[in-house]
Amino acid sequence: MKSLRIVMFTTFYPPYSFGGDAIGVQRMARALAARGHDVSVVHDEDSYLILGGKVQEKGTPDGVRRIGLRSRDGFVSNLLTQQLGRPVIHAGRIREILSERKPDIIWHNNTSLIGGPGLLPMGEGLKLYEAHEHWLVCPTHVLWRYGRELCDKRDCLKCQLTYKRPPQLWRHTGMLDRALDHMDLIVAKSEFSRAKHREFGLRQEMAVLPYFLPDLPMLAEPYAGHPRPYFLFVGRLEKIKGLQDVFPAMDRYPDADLIILGDGDYAAELKRLAAGKPNIQFLGRKSPEELDAYYRGALGLIVPSVCYETFGIILIESFRLGTPVIARRLGPFPEIVERAGAGALFSTEDDLIAAMRNLQADPAAREAQSKAAREAFGEVWREDRVLAAYGAALARAAGRKGDAGLARALEGGAFETGGAAV
Repeated sequence: MKSLRIVMFTTFYPPYSFGGDAIGVQRMARALAARGHDVSVVHDEDSYLILGGKVQEKGTPDGVRRIGLRSRDGFVSNLLTQQLGRPVIHAGRIREILSERKPDIIWHNNTSLIGGPGLLPMGEGLKLYEAHEHWLVCPTHVLWRYGRELCDKRDCLKCQLTYKRPPQLWRHTGMLDRALDHMDLIVAKSEFSRAKHREFGLRQEMAVLPYFLPDLPMLAEPYAGHPRPYFLFVGRLEKIKGLQDVFPAMDRYPDADLIILGDGDYAAELKRLAAGKPNIQFLGRKSPEELDAYYRGALGLIVPSVCYETFGIILIESFRLGTPVIARRLGPFPEIVERAGAGALFSTEDDLIAAMRNLQADPAAREAQSKAAREAFGEVWREDRVLAAYGAALARAAGRKGDAGLARALEGGAFETGGAAV
């Protein structure tokens, strides 16, 4: 197998990160390194630090070369990139890295603050952009207009001011559109996200390639420390995650508890809303091993997001451990849940309560959904399946570009061998 040189760019990367998108980038980087490739990840430490993140120690060795960019004044560096759409402070260092590494593949993730559209034409190699968010068509990344509603048409200037962000005038110049013409492959994480990008004006074609998880042995035992049946919520505690909409349903459903794992800016308000409700419990963040145990012990995972996600990786985390999902009928969730045949969708409070009751009252039906969840994960979202799909898509892109050597390496299984990511 030919070892490829891969340079990834992303704004956030563990341990300088807050959310799941960065974990997805790390998982991909580790999976590629485990297959024998030379992987470097370039990320912007300033973006994490100016948002209140704590200075992190280096993580354990994982075969990935992490290159964190930091300037003397991180706020100014980020503001210049956000306003001008290019890596003003770090441009020289980025060019130096690309010249040193001479990558076969340049893999862009969320580049909003590490370089904006001005980063995309830089360097030589096969170029991929992976749209973990809707930043390509939305200055606030999430298509959540004015901080209160789903976006169905552009009102970007007013919306950015609502979010207290400086308007990005470069978005009105065609700069991003021209930069994307340098990409050889643009990836959406779901069919829904691809359609939303098209609806909001992206003219370039997108391939759909999902997130993945390694098929690790199920070592965790179901959580045995909770005295009552429970449903589970996992994720950042933010208003757009919709958890507040589940609380009234729990008032009407005394037969089980809702266990909430996670933390975030909306935690204090959620705890206020849940005050006096004994069947709602906040247990904070948990280790991966503890989290797996809670998944396996749950009747089902509830995913109530009110915004347009691009995928929803917690759904496949749940499927991997055989736990059915109850998700809002919104965004990419219907295509994921229906493909797995391992859960239910809800639009109303009554729908949610009915779905909870069905899982709890019919153990045989829940067990059938649990089996379907594990089978669907193995067929669709397991690491080796998704990596093979990425290799095939990149091989086609290399062929279109005329890079026959890279195409042959990818067609020969460069992404299909090696150990599992962690």
